[in-house]
Amino acid sequence: MIKEKAILVGLSADSMDEDERSDETSLDELRALLETAGGETVGYVLLSRPAPDPRSFIGSGKTAEVKELVDAEGCDLVLFDNELSPSQSTALSAELGVRVLDRSGIILDIFAGRARSREGRIQVELAQYKYLLPRLTGMWTHLVRQTASGGRSPIGTRGPGETQLETDRRHIRRKIQKLEEELEDVRRIRGTQRRMREKNAVPTAALVGYTNAGKSTLLNALTGADIQTGDRLFDTLDTTTRKLALDENTELLLSDTVGFIRKLPHHLVEAFKATLEELEYADVLLHVIDVSNPDWEQQARVTDSLIEELGVSATPRIEVYNKCDRCRVSELKRSENSVCISAATGEGLDKLKQRIGDVLSRGIKELSLLLPYGRASVLDMLHRESKVLDTEYTEEGIRVKAACTPEIYARIREYVTA
Repeated sequence: MIKEKAILVGLSADSMDEDERSDETSLDELRALLETAGGETVGYVLLSRPAPDPRSFIGSGKTAEVKELVDAEGCDLVLFDNELSPSQSTALSAELGVRVLDRSGIILDIFAGRARSREGRIQVELAQYKYLLPRLTGMWTHLVRQTASGGRSPIGTRGPGETQLETDRRHIRRKIQKLEEELEDVRRIRGTQRRMREKNAVPTAALVGYTNAGKSTLLNALTGADIQTGDRLFDTLDTTTRKLALDENTELLLSDTVGFIRKLPHHLVEAFKATLEELEYADVLLHVIDVSNPDWEQQARVTDSLIEELGVSATPRIEVYNKCDRCRVSELKRSENSVCISAATGEGLDKLKQRIGDVLSRGIKELSLLLPYGRASVLDMLHRESKVLDTEYTEEGIRVKAACTPEIYARIREYVTA
């Protein structure tokens, strides 16, 4: 298979926010994204300006340099590390003579090739249409290539071209509306499943973290799942949930989620909220961090900021330092609520399960009760909303051992014996 050759371009402008600027690290990550999509990097261009050029983003002089590089290397694609406006993409493609993609475009391309479930495909298609809609105008330049002086379209192309463009826009808006309705149906189904879990008092945990941090490998190691893993960015797009037994009495549902990445376009976060909203209902978040990566602290900050953006920063969180077999644990700057593990070798997994159990059991008490036979309905409630550990029918009544939250305890304290 012949790989597409690409030049990578990044801009660091004084007028940009710190997290929008390109540097060698973000360009290296862009190279990994391109490789994941099946391309090959043949050159880099990293430049600084006071502000992006309104028309060509990098300015006419630098655009000419990139054009020379494209021609010399026989490239098919120029990939920008920054977000380009639709007009900038159009102008650059015309001047460079090859396809131009920005960071959003390459991430969407990877997403399109990775999603497997119906929900994942809907989310990707929705994000693609939202990305495409403002860029439609540039796609109709084939109607105006042979322009007369003054830049007007050739006779016979103006009306049909505009009509077709508006037709396409209306079609895409209808598609977006339909996909949003389908996504809402998916959310309703997930909500029903979630209420069933809550009714059965099954606690939930969600794996979060930077892309390629090892979340799927950890899910496999903890639950015996057989999720495909690999050293590629965005290997997981569809949420996978498996049962995890913490001990003989405690079981929870553990969900894997799509990995985060720096400069993740906001509309992609929006499109994936149906998957990421699992985080909102989790009892504990497991923030998986690849500490073998020299840039792990920055990656952890990116994940923390996206967790805050999703409104789940108040959820109890355990920092899971993964790949500790590849680094010196003593040199890590660790938080108090953290565990060092290796998902690949299994090191530290028992400590992690114990820490999850500790977080989930905060406020939960193991109680002994004596229920009159006339109050058997209380036992039914305990089965629904707590964990019943033992039941014994005696002459005095029903002796029950159960693990209860403070809320349940307040409703049954009259029957508590110990």
